[in-house]
Amino acid sequence: MDEASDPLPTQPPDADHSVMKAAAASTIEVEKDPAHPQPNGTTTAPNGTDRRPSLPRFSTSKENVLSQFYIGSIDQGTTSTRFIIFDGIGQPVASHQHEFRQHYPESGWHEHDPAELIASMETCVEKGTATFKQMGHSIDDIRAIGITNQRETALVWDWETGEPLYNAIAWPDTRTKGLVRELKHKEQESGLDLSQLTGLPLSTYPSSVKLVWMLQHVPKVKEAYDAGKLAFGTVDTWLMYNLNGKNKDYYVTDSTNASRTMFVNLHTLKYDDKLLDFFGLDRNKLHLPRIVPSSDAEAYGKMASGPLQGMKIAGCIGDQSAALVGQQGFTPGSAKNTYGTGCFLLYNVGEKPVVSTHGLLGTVAYDFGRHRKPVYALEGSVAVAGSGVKCGFQAVPISFVALICHNSHDE
Repeated sequence: MDEASDPLPTQPPDADHSVMKAAAASTIEVEKDPAHPQPNGTTTAPNGTDRRPSLPRFSTSKENVLSQFYIGSIDQGTTSTRFIIFDGIGQPVASHQHEFRQHYPESGWHEHDPAELIASMETCVEKGTATFKQMGHSIDDIRAIGITNQRETALVWDWETGEPLYNAIAWPDTRTKGLVRELKHKEQESGLDLSQLTGLPLSTYPSSVKLVWMLQHVPKVKEAYDAGKLAFGTVDTWLMYNLNGKNKDYYVTDSTNASRTMFVNLHTLKYDDKLLDFFGLDRNKLHLPRIVPSSDAEAYGKMASGPLQGMKIAGCIGDQSAALVGQQGFTPGSAKNTYGTGCFLLYNVGEKPVVSTHGLLGTVAYDFGRHRKPVYALEGSVAVAGSGVKCGFQAVPISFVALICHNSHDE
């Protein structure tokens, strides 16, 4: 997800022979929830005497059964990738996190190396699974894998070879400011109301403007497009395609990610020719991923390699939607606010999309499939939150930080 800091204690990893920088890599053997201490053994009171063991928390027989099963979760965020293994009642058991390089070729530009995104994911799965096994668990106890990812980040690759044609343009990138001004003028002249169709106003956020920029400025991308060999996708599509060994049957995107491209009609959750025409795109020249529900037992395929080879991928959802689901925001009026690289508030509005007239974004909250209607949300987005704090700390001299701490202590 857009990186919130990990609240769990970390340990430095062994030497990591991956293509990513080693900073901030960590593998975690997660302790049991301290709010639910284990019943066996005695504890020591502050006065040094033995204290009776605490009572076990109430649990149902269903909980006891679920606690024996495990789910793997890949979280591919803006600055790092994580793999976390949870038990069936939602308690984290083991994880690994790895930062990857951020590329800033020019002011306002923000890119990722597509190969590093895949390599970071593979490293996290390998090391997180190794920790899980060292704790005495069996890989066979992991029932499925789920994925969540940074949204709007745009990737392009050759449909025939699967090789990326340019770096991924990350969601905070603002190189398209001039293009957005031109497109807003075009929208006014055409009489088309993009917000009513997509829930999104024209801005540098959506994937659409990033793709148009690449077609205008990257010759290899334009050549592939003209030859009908250009594949486009957001991060979820790129991950799924590679996890399945570049099997084109799993060239897919989930509804929450698709709704951030501006190629999709928010009311039908299908690609809209009016939108593609507006951005000057020819469906006969461009490959677009098939849109599927966030939860689908068949659409996402299986892990093609690595320690979890053959493991089913059962679902995928954009990171901010994942946070709303994680907080059980399932009823209209429920909301969540998270602080990571950026700050994002999602407010559940129910089964009909709401288009804001006050600057909020209309989006898909989640789509659980099986003939159930998708659920929508209004979103308030702030691009810079944790990233600003991180930048501030990097810019402030250590001596100044020490002085602040010293003065705070004196007071």
